[in-house]
Amino acid sequence: MNKESLNDIYHLLKPFMECYKNELDVVTEDEKEITLNTHHIMENGKPLFFGMIKIGKRYVSYHLMPVYVFPDLLYDLSPELKKRMQGKSCFNFSKSEHIPTEELSSLTKNCFERYKASGYI
Repeated sequence: MNKESLNDIYHLLKPFMECYKNELDVVTEDEKEITLNTHHIMENGKPLFFGMIKIGKRYVSYHLMPVYVFPDLLYDLSPELKKRMQGKSCFNFSKSEHIPTEELSSLTKNCFERYKASGYI
């Protein structure tokens, strides 16, 4: 996988997260990473993480903390997207054809809405 194709994947995924940056805190936003936190401060004094997209060496990682906080958000996950899961809140993509874009966009929206309904946003 060459670097250019990982950039293509990043730019395909970025709008799914980017559309929420006006209601969240932008920690990082550049050509390799976008990281968003909520305004909610946890007991440890740090803001609650929402999500991140980051270019790695072999894949692009798409992190969504709300699926860790609320695992029921994953109940209807397609086998295609589930296959891309790494850990409890991360999805890794190395080819754009492996990305169920509508499902990932919808999952991100559901995560945002769940955090909002829970008072984290």
